[in-house]
Amino acid sequence: MTAKACWKIFQHQYEFIESITVVLKDVVVRVVQMEVVMVIVTAHLAVTIRPVDIHKNRDKMTTPRYAAITLGSNSFNMLVAETVAGQPKIIAKYKRKVRLAEGIQDNGSLSEEVLQRGLDCLSMFAEMLEEEGVDRNHIAVIATATIRSIANSDEFCRRALPILGHPIEIITGMREAELIYQGMVATTCGEGRRLVIDIGGASTEFIIGDGDKVLLKNSLAMGCVTFNEHFFNSFPLQELDFEDAKSRVKQTLGTHLTELKTLGWHCVVGASGSVQSVVELLSHRNQSTSITPDVLNRLKQEVLEQSDLSMEHIVGLNHERAPTFAAGISILLALFELLNIDKLNLSGGALREGVLQSLANRS
Repeated sequence: MTAKACWKIFQHQYEFIESITVVLKDVVVRVVQMEVVMVIVTAHLAVTIRPVDIHKNRDKMTTPRYAAITLGSNSFNMLVAETVAGQPKIIAKYKRKVRLAEGIQDNGSLSEEVLQRGLDCLSMFAEMLEEEGVDRNHIAVIATATIRSIANSDEFCRRALPILGHPIEIITGMREAELIYQGMVATTCGEGRRLVIDIGGASTEFIIGDGDKVLLKNSLAMGCVTFNEHFFNSFPLQELDFEDAKSRVKQTLGTHLTELKTLGWHCVVGASGSVQSVVELLSHRNQSTSITPDVLNRLKQEVLEQSDLSMEHIVGLNHERAPTFAAGISILLALFELLNIDKLNLSGGALREGVLQSLANRS
C-alpha cells in the first residue's frame, strides 16, 4: 500500500488528522483524537504526526514549511517544521534505521545493497515532502561520517539528487559538532559550562560550550555501528570485548582527553541513539533517567548474559536499538571512566534540531 493510498483512507475515516504518513505494508497505527500519534512501520520507520482541530485553516501555504534531513551512519532522519514566534515548531518526524556504516566494504566503498537501502529511504522522504507541502527550496540535506568517508560518496550524492530534487551537503566533523551543540542549546534547559557527547554510528562528537558559545569541539572516528562490527559481532559476548573497546576509545581520544579535562565543565549532556536507548530503558523500568557508572555497569552485566544479538531478555530495550546497544554501552563506560563523569542526562536535541534551527533562522 502506498503512502498516498493510506493517507486517503485515514483522511476519510479520521477528519481531525491533518496529515498521516505511511509507507509499505503491515502498518500498526494508534490514533487518539487531538493527541500526538505514533505510526510504526515494519521497516524500522517511526513517524510522529500531529492531529489538529478540523475547523482550523489547513492551508499549508499560509505558513511555509521546511524540512531538515540528516543522513547519519546509523539512521536517516527528517523533521518537518514551520516557524512560530521565531522558533521552529515541529509538524512531523520521520526516522529509518538505514545502518550505512554496516555496508562499508574492504575497498572503502559502500556496498550496492546498503547504498540502495539509503536511496529507498530518500525516496520515502521525497514522497513525504510532497505530502507535507514542503518546497524543495526550503530543505537542508546533511550527510555525516559514513558518507563523508566512503570512496563512492559522489555516486551516492549523484543518485540521490533526482530523488530529493536538492543536493546533499556533506559536512565536516567540526561542522557536525557545531550543529549538535546548536540543537542542544535550542532544546535543552541549563546554565553553566556543558560537555555535550554525541555518539553516532561512525563518529562521536565532543563539544564544550557555555550558553550559545562553543569553547571546544572535536569529532572522532568511533561510533556504535563501527564498534559493533569490530568488538561485538560474536555471541556470547565477553568481558574482554568491553576491555578492547575501552582501549580503542582511549587510543582514539589521545591528546584530546587532556584538552577536554583542562577546559572542564559543570554538567554532561548526551545526545542521539546510544544515550537515548539507555534513557528509554530506564524510563520503562520506572527508574531515574540520569545515567551513572552504576547504571552502565549493571547494563553491561545484562548484555553479557545475552545469548544473541536480539537481547530480548533486557527489559525495556527497544528491539530496534538492540544491534548496537552493547557497542553504545562500551563507549559510554569508557568515556565515563576516562573523563571522570559521574552523571549524564539526555539532551532534548542534537544534529537534526541544529539543522532545523539553522533553517528557521533563514526563514
